Amino acid sequence: MVRLDLATVLLAVATAVNAVQVDTPEILPGAYIVEYENDQDTNAFVRKFGGRASLRKDLRFKLFKGASIQFKDTKNAEEMAAKVAKLPTIKRIFPVRRYPIPQHDVLSTGDDAAALVKRQLGGNATNTFSPHLMTQVNKFKEAGITGKGIKIAVIDTGIDYSHPALGGCFGPGCLVSYGADLVGDAFNGANQPRPDNDPIDNCNGHGTHVAGIIAAQSNNPYGIIGAAEGVELGAYRVFGCQGDVGNDLLIAAYNMAYEAGSDIITASIGGASGWSEDPWAAVVSRIVENGVPCVVSAGNDGAAGVFYASTAANGKQVTAIASVDNVLTPALLANATYQVADRDREFFGFTGGDPQSWNGVSLPLWTVNYNTTDEAHGCDPYPASTPNLSGYIVLIRRGSCTFVQKAENAVAKGARYVIFYNNVPGTLSVTARVPGLSAAAMVPSGTGETWVKALEAGQKVVVNMANPSTAPKFLANFDNPASGGYLSSFTSWGPTFEVESKPQFSTPGGYILSTYPRLLGSYGVLSGTSMACPLAAAIYALVMNVRGTKDPKTIENLLSSTAKPNLFRRDGVSSTYLAPVPQQGAGLVQAWDAAKATTLLSTSGLSFNDTDHFNPVQTFSISNTGTSSITYSLSNVGAATAYTYSSPGALTPASLANVELAGNFASLAFTPSTFSLGAGQRRIVSVRATAPTGLDVKRLPVYSGYIAINGSDNSALSLPYLGVAGSLHSVVVLNSDNTLLARARDTTNTPVAANLTFTLPPPGQSNITAVRNRSDMPKLVVTLAMGSAMIRVDVVPLTNCSTAAQNAKVVFGTRTLGQPEEFPSWYNPRGTLQYAWDGRLADGSYVPAGRYKLAVRALRIFGDESKPEEYDVTETVPFRVRYLTEGNTQKRKRLVKGERALWSVGVERRQTPEQCEADERTLKQ
Repeated sequence: MVRLDLATVLLAVATAVNAVQVDTPEILPGAYIVEYENDQDTNAFVRKFGGRASLRKDLRFKLFKGASIQFKDTKNAEEMAAKVAKLPTIKRIFPVRRYPIPQHDVLSTGDDAAALVKRQLGGNATNTFSPHLMTQVNKFKEAGITGKGIKIAVIDTGIDYSHPALGGCFGPGCLVSYGADLVGDAFNGANQPRPDNDPIDNCNGHGTHVAGIIAAQSNNPYGIIGAAEGVELGAYRVFGCQGDVGNDLLIAAYNMAYEAGSDIITASIGGASGWSEDPWAAVVSRIVENGVPCVVSAGNDGAAGVFYASTAANGKQVTAIASVDNVLTPALLANATYQVADRDREFFGFTGGDPQSWNGVSLPLWTVNYNTTDEAHGCDPYPASTPNLSGYIVLIRRGSCTFVQKAENAVAKGARYVIFYNNVPGTLSVTARVPGLSAAAMVPSGTGETWVKALEAGQKVVVNMANPSTAPKFLANFDNPASGGYLSSFTSWGPTFEVESKPQFSTPGGYILSTYPRLLGSYGVLSGTSMACPLAAAIYALVMNVRGTKDPKTIENLLSSTAKPNLFRRDGVSSTYLAPVPQQGAGLVQAWDAAKATTLLSTSGLSFNDTDHFNPVQTFSISNTGTSSITYSLSNVGAATAYTYSSPGALTPASLANVELAGNFASLAFTPSTFSLGAGQRRIVSVRATAPTGLDVKRLPVYSGYIAINGSDNSALSLPYLGVAGSLHSVVVLNSDNTLLARARDTTNTPVAANLTFTLPPPGQSNITAVRNRSDMPKLVVTLAMGSAMIRVDVVPLTNCSTAAQNAKVVFGTRTLGQPEEFPSWYNPRGTLQYAWDGRLADGSYVPAGRYKLAVRALRIFGDESKPEEYDVTETVPFRVRYLTEGNTQKRKRLVKGERALWSVGVERRQTPEQCEADERTLKQ
């Protein structure tokens, strides 16, 4: 059976008090990916449409045979796609979804100018790169292992290969030796790509930073060293300078990288999903099945809480990488000076903000109070006694309220310049665009506290600023006791909606120093799971060198079993429990231990699923590949159980700030629990799980932990597991209170009153701006509290005033003219779908003018789509539609479904919908 995978996901928004805004992939109108049953000539396939479609991308590869096509009439695209899906030569067809440029926080950037000032501020001076110490990568370097002979493909924004730390050239013999630009600089996701063979990144920086984490050469002023300096890099550029990319180009890039002989493929790209069936995820899984490991960042939506796995990271066998924070916080600081009283000038470092007109500014400091622990410093309006601040630089502590609010209070008293001092180690680039403010910057906490102490003593502190773009830079490393080594707050949580374990493990991704395009500063400190993922890819290469295998499953199992779980930490406070597996996976990678391990496990993790699908007895094998006998002892170490919901009646999962943890652990029984294996022997272990008790199953607790496997050879391995104490199928997925009808032009989504009349564009003319602006279309807002594999929407006629209404079908007990274009929608993440409707149905016809309501059904998790009781259901208020009269009348007669009005009560005349409704009421009387 061919499934027509269609979805329109335009915006994800918060719907509960403790929810957060999240991003979901958009659909590119009229664009579809077609997968063939067997290979065929793509140009001949496109010609069959008689000029009604054009070729976006030929996708004929070894592991995927198909094409990406664009229907020229986007309003007929759905009808055409439905017809294509029925062709015997087509395996499936699904829409082109657009994924944004990877998220990351740029904390600071610097250059490689000769006149660098190098200092260490705070912390302990060291010549060792801290992310490598945290993951044991330094031990490979001591042994001279560099990943030589391994090819790593980077699918990203391109790479500035002209950077001296990245080889300075592109092509055979260079560090960046292969790849392609699939899009061009001007590509934004909606326009025509302009591919070429030069994947240089001069305008974004993300891919260049990723490349440096993998393979930066040591000839650079900051001592940055790639984890695997000896690898070859492939650069597949899939983003322009701005915008997003369609999954058709991502599928192409992955297959190009695979066919170029890549040994590892890494991509720090994704979007909300939670479904391994997502088409892009499925294609990546196919590559892993054919022997090439694919590591994908887990996502930066940690604030969204549990069950927010990202695509393509949630693909089966795809390795999802979580992020921990660096134990050091590096900062590339611009150099400036200050002077206390009549003393000599001293240097200090700062990070420029937005705005940043600092050139030539030399002014005394002023601060509203001297409390260097005041979280709300500068959040309240300044007192009446405040002087005119136009002749000062206002010093404000970071914390509590927004930078903008703090800046507004300062500007209200005449300030033009503000410097924030941090409340945690390091600095960041502050954005505080406030009318009247000329420049903003941030200094480290120690610098700010020194200044405040001088001001409190009655001393004058004059700061002599410099242009942050041109000032000499220096590297400062700060100890990070608040979050170093713990899971980054931004790292996304799994599992998938079908309780597949995600992420697999973590590496450092918070506060990472690496290369940056030369035009953007040459070096930068960035944060994101985007920074964790390439380090994992480099570690794969190092392990390949040592173990002599490239098998994805073997390496993932090794890295998982030797990883180091850590405690849960939130807001600087550590829990007594290990962080849940759906947050950290197996834990922080210990690469050398993985490379040298002689005990191998057959899997990287276990899932006992939820209560309805509980699989309590599972097996895995332990193999002793060493040269001597080892005795193993197995035990259970529970991790924190995370409640999905903050209360039994909550609809939306709790945000990270409100995720409640419990110390109720599952019980595990092992058969056998202690045994010995001789050299070369293997033993199958049976695990019987008993779900934890004492939990509120209505709040959907996700329990997890680790099977500890301790050997007499001092080996210490662990196997992560998870499960759900509750029924995912019983969870309400459709938030009926926030599923509503609004005006398309209303960005606030205010519900409309019942029986409002909407004026639609003439059929086929909603893409004409002038016509659209004169119309008043309805917008369906569907809010999902949890993911749904299918959303169905039926247009329900409320009168019999057209032949279409008279001939309405009955589906699941509901009279329906059909579904709006773009429905049903498959594999939806939690969030909100918004759809402006012009009256068009999925079969290409238009509903006649009349009175309707929309019936919305969302399939529950693990639901059977053929059974009506498996859906959450709600209805919109009744509404009327009519069409603007302008336009091609003949076209209207051809397109409008059931155009002929009902001849009622023997009156030989064409009636308006209102007249027909009145006559119906008369007949009923």
